[in-house]
Amino acid sequence: MFDKRWSLGCVLALSSLAAQAQTPAAAPPAPPPPLPYGETISLDTAKACVAAAQAAAVKNQWLMVVTVVDPGGHEVLVERMDNTMFGSVEPARQKAVTAVAFRRSTKVFEDMVASGGAALRILRLPEALPIEGGLPIVKDGKIIGGVGTSGGSAQQDGVVAQACVDALAK
Repeated sequence: MFDKRWSLGCVLALSSLAAQAQTPAAAPPAPPPPLPYGETISLDTAKACVAAAQAAAVKNQWLMVVTVVDPGGHEVLVERMDNTMFGSVEPARQKAVTAVAFRRSTKVFEDMVASGGAALRILRLPEALPIEGGLPIVKDGKIIGGVGTSGGSAQQDGVVAQACVDALAK
């Protein structure tokens, strides 16, 4: 009698688990489509971006390299403030390229790396620099370029890059 009840209980438990396993999970909502690329940023606009970024750096007494790229990741303007370490030139370029190539702030990638686990795959993306300081430059809902800054801490680089984007949004 015990064996029959035990067997019947096992069958009921397994059938319950099977029914639960067949219930499909709700699909997460689809992310919004990425911003499209637009016309190439002009040299005058890039100059305005760099001027605003450098003004923020000077205000905070930070030495920075500011790089502006077009939607294809090609350099439009690079400026290294006096006495800024030349080692900051390449990271600024890579941050700007990362921002336009992946259509998002490099801070997103920095946060992914900080979370660890499967997110560490980002470290294998060519040219992707997962350090704050790179932002896409958007005009009329389209990416027209990117800005990358380097020379301070990641957070300082982010403040300076944001100054560029904010100046162009006015």
